[in-house]
Amino acid sequence: MSLVQLNIKGISYSQTQNGAYALILSEMDGERKLPIVIGAFEAQSIAIALEKEIKPPRPLTHDLFKNFADRFEIVVKQVIIHKLVDGVFFSSIICERDNLEEIVDARTSDAIALALRFNAPIFTYKTILDKAGIFLKTTPKRKKDKISKEEEAVLDELITGDDKESVAPARVDYSNFTLKQLNNMLDEAVTNEDYEKAASIRDEISKRS
Repeated sequence: MSLVQLNIKGISYSQTQNGAYALILSEMDGERKLPIVIGAFEAQSIAIALEKEIKPPRPLTHDLFKNFADRFEIVVKQVIIHKLVDGVFFSSIICERDNLEEIVDARTSDAIALALRFNAPIFTYKTILDKAGIFLKTTPKRKKDKISKEEEAVLDELITGDDKESVAPARVDYSNFTLKQLNNMLDEAVTNEDYEKAASIRDEISKRS
């Protein structure tokens, strides 16, 4: 079976299903997107890894794993989303230590959070993309790797239930705050280790830059 490399396009928060997020993966040489429903904690961890300007004062769980792996010279080489059963994606982390390769089973959200920290590529099989991939309407002038309102609406329909592991509070509208207020709120959120809030504030600041 042929592998297809994926890029992370972004994370969409469900406006109707509290605490549910859709991680959007995009095929590198195509137009299809692979939406994966993930929990709030995993969404927060992935958002922190994507947003280089937010530095947690203490390591998150996936950062701790990265530090542990570095200490023992374990390298994550790649992540493969290898199976889809009843809407649930299954993934493998391909690791290497002392030139020996090991395959570790993992939840897809955890695998991707680690792939980001190791700069490891993410793959899936063409058969999975053929089955679960969707085409999302895009806006040519939109910033790269930003999710449009039309795409958010489509993704919201794909999220069919609340995440069972964690529930996030309703999203706050930060559009009415000044940049100075937003930067102060960002610093406070990072200090309080509220990284989900910090990521949302950083998104609003990025929109204005």
